[in-house]
Amino acid sequence: MKTVLVVEDNQDNLELISIALKRSGYKVLSAETGEMGVEMVIRERPYFVIMDIDLPGIDGFEATRRIRTSEANGDIPIIAMTSFAMSGDRDRIMAIGCNGYFEKPINPLTIVDDIHKILEELRR
Repeated sequence: MKTVLVVEDNQDNLELISIALKRSGYKVLSAETGEMGVEMVIRERPYFVIMDIDLPGIDGFEATRRIRTSEANGDIPIIAMTSFAMSGDRDRIMAIGCNGYFEKPINPLTIVDDIHKILEELRR
């Protein structure tokens, strides 16, 4: 069973994505702050990370930067799941090192397939 990390401070969003991931056979770890997310990535080395951008403490931008420069080697896929949907937000999020981007609200019936498409693209 592959372990994934969801960095999300909203309990409803965390539960929704966690259920979808668990239903697909993943073990789900969670962090409610950017700092906790960075620490967990370094310690747990998850298969991939779902990263909210608007987090308490350091935001998802800074958490992603820290993961990319950490001893986690920067190879772990990071997929943003955020309500940031203004013009240019996607480009800014991808430029900091995220490998994918989903706007909230997500569709729990299709989100895991969409994540798998991003992971397949990265393997090419």
